[in-house]
Amino acid sequence: MNAVPTPAPSLPRTAGELRAAGHLPRPVKAELRDNLVAALRAGADPWPGIVGFDRTVLPQLERALLAGHDVVLLGERGQGKTRLLRTLVGLLDEWTPVIEGAELAEHPLEPITPASLRRAAELGDELPVTWLHRSQRYTEKLATPDTSVGDLIGDVDPVKVAEGRALGDPETIHFGLVPRAHRGLVAINELPDLAERIQVSLLNVMEERDIQVRGYTLRLPLDVLLVATANPEDYTNRGRIITPLKDRFGAEIRTHYPLELDQEIALVEQEAQLVAEVGEHLLEVVARFVRYLRESNSIDQRSGVSARFAVAAAETVAAAALRRSALTGESPAVARPVDLESIPAVLRGKLEFESGEEGREQEVLHHLLRRSVADTARGRLAGLDLRSLAEAVVDGHPVATGERVPAAEVLAALPELPVLHEVAKRLDVSPGQPAGWIASAVEFALEFLYLSRQLGKDEEDDRAVYG
Repeated sequence: MNAVPTPAPSLPRTAGELRAAGHLPRPVKAELRDNLVAALRAGADPWPGIVGFDRTVLPQLERALLAGHDVVLLGERGQGKTRLLRTLVGLLDEWTPVIEGAELAEHPLEPITPASLRRAAELGDELPVTWLHRSQRYTEKLATPDTSVGDLIGDVDPVKVAEGRALGDPETIHFGLVPRAHRGLVAINELPDLAERIQVSLLNVMEERDIQVRGYTLRLPLDVLLVATANPEDYTNRGRIITPLKDRFGAEIRTHYPLELDQEIALVEQEAQLVAEVGEHLLEVVARFVRYLRESNSIDQRSGVSARFAVAAAETVAAAALRRSALTGESPAVARPVDLESIPAVLRGKLEFESGEEGREQEVLHHLLRRSVADTARGRLAGLDLRSLAEAVVDGHPVATGERVPAAEVLAALPELPVLHEVAKRLDVSPGQPAGWIASAVEFALEFLYLSRQLGKDEEDDRAVYG
């Protein structure tokens, strides 16, 4: 967890100093609007780390924020909805003043709870002020069936009652998650999973901007932006957002998976934690594989194929390369096409297949993976005559590969061929790179020749031989 920065000592420390500095309270939606406009005018990127939404989702979200609307993001799993909501924090002021010691993040010039109103009246300009970093103004809640109204809004605190306060005293309330996010952002993930009677408790928060707890007449003019995510499958079947709550959201924005192949690759490069070197050509194979899964009739597309699948696939390939390097003793660990074979077995459980595909899961995955390799090679090696490589293999230079075959052995099996230099160049591998990189390029070309039926391939145990 990142440490919260320390506010500058020059910032005002009392309500009087704050007032003298000319500080004026500003609603959170106005704060977001002003900072978003400033970022757009300056040409800055308000959405760091968000890939593939530039011309679709982000313009809609920006319009919603400029309009001051609460927002629900609707899309299949693994489309980056939560990641997008978390970037909203960057549009808040870095520091905002709050009443020191208050239960809620109240502005020193606009207290709202009975306790803070009393303190402000007693202390006047001496009301102590502390400063809250923007990272502390984002509250996230995963909607689960056992979530209660008390969790979200608040309930009577029996400890405060036991201390001698009357049940009718508003100060016996223990505030829930939403009031505690006062002057900040509240994100509710998977909103349809929230029980309908619990969703009702949000109606006043979103429209009248107040809360009601067990009949108390306490009215808190809360200042929050409510954002939520929902999965279309949940939205229509397993759960639903009740109509009055849907009506209170000013914007419903559909998200999507990356539309372009290069966006898919960029997303994998950004998110994957790779423990070995993985070439761009193999990352492209992974990206194509995920896209073909999203188009396949064998996969349940209502469930979707998460971007997390692509990330996990790339990480699995890197892990396979690291394991192979440990077995063979070579260094550094560089992924080769043989490592792609680890994807179907390891990640099969992350996919939902159609009901008629029982028993064919591995067959479907291997077919789509081979197609991804062939299409990537066809694009990257287009126009390159590989016949001399095929003839060399057929004429007595079979090449073995596998998890216990080092890169040097792959390269030693072949004579010096000019076409191999061209293959390496096409795959952005330079002659001075370690043998693992060159072997990866050579093996990629051999696999393409096999898939295009110009070479044979015999597989047994943990070895495969091109011949």
